[in-house]
Amino acid sequence: MASSRGKASPNAHTQRRLFASSAGYCQNPGCSEKLFDEAEGQRFLIAELAHVFAAQDDGPRANVELSEEERGAFENLIVLCANCHTKVDKAADAFPDSTLRRWKREHEQKLMEIFGVQKFDNRALVRDVVEPLLIENRTVFEMYGPHIEQANNPESGAAEKWKRKVLTIIIPNNRKVLSIVDANRHLLSDYEKITTEKFRQHIDDLEAFHIEEVRQDSSRFPVEMANIYKD
Repeated sequence: MASSRGKASPNAHTQRRLFASSAGYCQNPGCSEKLFDEAEGQRFLIAELAHVFAAQDDGPRANVELSEEERGAFENLIVLCANCHTKVDKAADAFPDSTLRRWKREHEQKLMEIFGVQKFDNRALVRDVVEPLLIENRTVFEMYGPHIEQANNPESGAAEKWKRKVLTIIIPNNRKVLSIVDANRHLLSDYEKITTEKFRQHIDDLEAFHIEEVRQDSSRFPVEMANIYKD
């Protein structure tokens, strides 16, 4: 999803935040195209970052009063499929900044409704919501993770399958769990608040590795997270 427009391009943190806010779907509510595609066993990202106000002074929906940093900020970017990105930039008059901002708000609201993010008044109710997501992620890891025997065979396709599972199941579930926990932070113990921040860093590292392909040591899933809200 990266682009090369200097400071008007989002940094790595902003790119991950944008991808997370899209949940892997085009943020045009009339499209909602999946931003992953697959061909001959290879899965790849087709997301594009569109500027609400153009990165350059002569671009679509240009606003010369914005600094380069403001043009590359989260608030000035939306995640679209290639078709929608081309359309909004080729026909900029038909897609003003207000439309793109509305798309982004509606997409985020739709995800909130799908994820069922709400505040609860007791820990057991929160646990009932997050536990199935944590179990699903654990099951996927145990079945397809890099520790399995097939992962040592480059011709087995295990690595590609694991990456697909991370992108389509684990990362979305992680973001869903984090949204629920953040909405119910008032029910966390002090120890669980620390665990949550470890989980947040794990998500950031995992997304950097699998989305941006940043090859660096990453933090492990905090095992305490498996028992979050469990009394």
